Amino acid sequence: MATEYTFGLHAVEELLRRKPKSVSRLWLQKGRDDGRMQALLVLASNADVPISRLPRAKLDELVSGRHQGVVAELGENTAGQSDLRWSEAQLQQALSDNPQALVLVLDGVTDPHNLGACLRSADAAGVTAVVVPKDNAADITAVVRKVACGATETVPLVRVTNLARSLDTLKAAGVWIYGTAGEAGQSLYATQFSGPIALVMGAEGAGMRRLTRERCDFLISLPMAGAVSSLNVSVATGVSLFEIRRQRLLADGVGGL
Repeated sequence: MATEYTFGLHAVEELLRRKPKSVSRLWLQKGRDDGRMQALLVLASNADVPISRLPRAKLDELVSGRHQGVVAELGENTAGQSDLRWSEAQLQQALSDNPQALVLVLDGVTDPHNLGACLRSADAAGVTAVVVPKDNAADITAVVRKVACGATETVPLVRVTNLARSLDTLKAAGVWIYGTAGEAGQSLYATQFSGPIALVMGAEGAGMRRLTRERCDFLISLPMAGAVSSLNVSVATGVSLFEIRRQRLLADGVGGL
């Protein structure tokens, strides 16, 4: 079994705060002893996590990505356990417990950077869970954990075998399905979001698949003012989620928005 890692200052810090037992060793860059590195040393020491120093070039060999001088090696029996994953049954229970549930559905997003960024926005916007298909879609990796900055441990990820069937199950549970499509005539900002909602974002380039689109109750678009015809999926996800968040805060009487 290949060793799993989490890397990057923020991602490792969140891991040490939330799931320190999942870390078998902390690798730090030799010669780097700034304040953030010292804070990681304290967290690791308090959790009895072994600490080792390596030259930057050796850290580069451990992971492919911008590690910022810190790499956490996950234990053989705990690799992946820091990620928060739900079954479809757990999602259904969460929906029954929350009349204002907000589900983010990613229809075939394959870039791990985009998945990580979507999870980070989902955490910030108070998303109940993120649903992705098991096939032809990114799963949680070290890169996703790094970009998500700890959100893989706070936002439940639900991987489903049949996304169209899962959307039917959401609809049967009373969830309104909003799909994003560039050609949709209804603007995000002219749409009222209330009650339990699932926001569907299409894959990079291709957008939503036909069966996914057919399950949507509404199709909405982001109004574009420039020459570029579309946004990166993670950026569009953040914009859409925070419009829903804004409307819900206003409905709850939160001023200043």
